[in-house]
Amino acid sequence: FRRAHTLTVLFILTCALGYVTLFEETPQDTAYNTKRGIVASILVFLCFGVTQAKDGPFSRPHPAYWRFWLCVSVVYELFLIFILFQTVQDGRQFMKYIDPNLGVPLPERDYGGNCLIYDPGNETDPLHNIWDKLDGFVPAHFFGWYLKTLMIRDWWMCMIISVMFEFLEYSLEHQLPNFSECWWDHWIMDVILCNGLGIYCGMKTLSWLSLKTYKWQGLWNIPTYKGKMKRIVFQFTPYSWVKFEWKPASSLRRWLAVCGIIFVYCRGHLNVFIPRSPACSRFMLYHFAPAPGVLPLYTEFLLDVKFHKKLGQQAWLVAAITATEFLIVVKYDPYTLTLSLPFYITQCWILGIILVLTWTAWRFFIRDITLRYKEIRRQKQEHKYERDKCLSNGDGHSSILDEQNGNKLRERKL
Repeated sequence: FRRAHTLTVLFILTCALGYVTLFEETPQDTAYNTKRGIVASILVFLCFGVTQAKDGPFSRPHPAYWRFWLCVSVVYELFLIFILFQTVQDGRQFMKYIDPNLGVPLPERDYGGNCLIYDPGNETDPLHNIWDKLDGFVPAHFFGWYLKTLMIRDWWMCMIISVMFEFLEYSLEHQLPNFSECWWDHWIMDVILCNGLGIYCGMKTLSWLSLKTYKWQGLWNIPTYKGKMKRIVFQFTPYSWVKFEWKPASSLRRWLAVCGIIFVYCRGHLNVFIPRSPACSRFMLYHFAPAPGVLPLYTEFLLDVKFHKKLGQQAWLVAAITATEFLIVVKYDPYTLTLSLPFYITQCWILGIILVLTWTAWRFFIRDITLRYKEIRRQKQEHKYERDKCLSNGDGHSSILDEQNGNKLRERKL
């Protein structure tokens, strides 16, 4: 079960390619052959990666599962790079070549038109405004934040990211009309119900996993069928448990790491909405690909005393994908990004940035200098107090002279 089965996969792959070459007649459709050739190339790369790529930090349910997501991330990043190097027109035509349904403007949903929770004017359904807001984003919010909580393993960080994205929606309403939502849609439906419930369920799952005893036994060594079924189910739980304690205020390195994680998550969420593309196609990638990258980031960058300058492979890919997607947004939709922010929103963000920078400077620089100065001053006062005490007792004069002579002798040697 743990073996990569490299020879078996190679044999099956060679047989499949041989069957296509010897027994299938190649169609005369260039577009069909191109699509099938691209898909076959991706499948061959995935087969190679699943059997030969480096294992990640997770071994459950199987290392090949996480190697698969690593290879999918590589394929997706290469696809983004290809799109980035095309002209805007050619890139959009290429996307239509992959899926003919693309290239059609998506209808904009009006989430902030009528914000009455109870509409007395509609006698048949006075709560129609609430039902209109219940769309596919509701389960996406819940399951997305449930998975994010399992990755980040910290209630405060998840809530900060959730609230931060709502502030981003407020700030970008002039660019993206579907960000214009009612106040109760922002804070009650999104933050408290959908996101909050997902985070709560995720924290309950983490609490159960942290209390679980991680002592594994081989499947064939379990005598009962009930025990075997339980062992198969537990195969989808972690092999061991690491509790995350981010403690962002404990050191500058932790503070910058937490701020970087929050920034990448918020930027990744915005990348889904700004191109106005269906989020379902990238939902699985965004919530399974980053999972193996968070654990090495925590254990190697934050827990290890020796600072590792090498970023983990999955964390590197997630950061590269987020940056490449943003560059594609800049290239393909510059008009939306160049719409100037309202003046009051600009003031709020400037004030927030100044407060964060001021707190960072005080917490990690000014406060440390002040504490170091107070400690030196306290040591000097204690030394002076001990010296005065010795002089008052009459037995410290010679010792003080000896200390002064010793200091002069060391200065002469230097």
